[in-house]
Amino acid sequence: MINPQSITVQACKYDGAEHRRWPAAILRQAGPLLVLEAQFAEEIQHDLLGTIAAGTTSIEYYWLNRWYNVFRFSEPGGALRSYYCNINIPPKFDGQVLSYVDLDTDILVQPNFSYRVLDLEEFEQNAIHYGYSDQVKLNAARALRELIDLIESRRFPFGA
Repeated sequence: MINPQSITVQACKYDGAEHRRWPAAILRQAGPLLVLEAQFAEEIQHDLLGTIAAGTTSIEYYWLNRWYNVFRFSEPGGALRSYYCNINIPPKFDGQVLSYVDLDTDILVQPNFSYRVLDLEEFEQNAIHYGYSDQVKLNAARALRELIDLIESRRFPFGA
């Protein structure tokens, strides 16, 4: 177990432009898996998630060798709010900053494990705009299938 070390998470677009960043603490690192914890300092209005209350916690699962990450959102009282999954190029971690390229496609998973795949149109538009390689498109499609399999079978980190 690693002492909670504060780092920065940086989500970027395919051209390297920063999309967003936030502080997080490392909860543990096991091989290529990094588990982080972050907390919303203020209330946020999100297009799909609605109102996210200040104090909402996010346990974030990043694999340095996988094309996705998973966020487990908990309400300030601890109840599971939802899971949010991002398809992305495998992240890089330099000990201070964990950065990844967000490939637009997401999956929103409800506490009952029903789910919706989001932003496929945005992925297709950005594949043209940024010129995603065939390999990137293939890896993104594989990652989406793998995530759906993990959700439907409730394997780690779903149900964790």
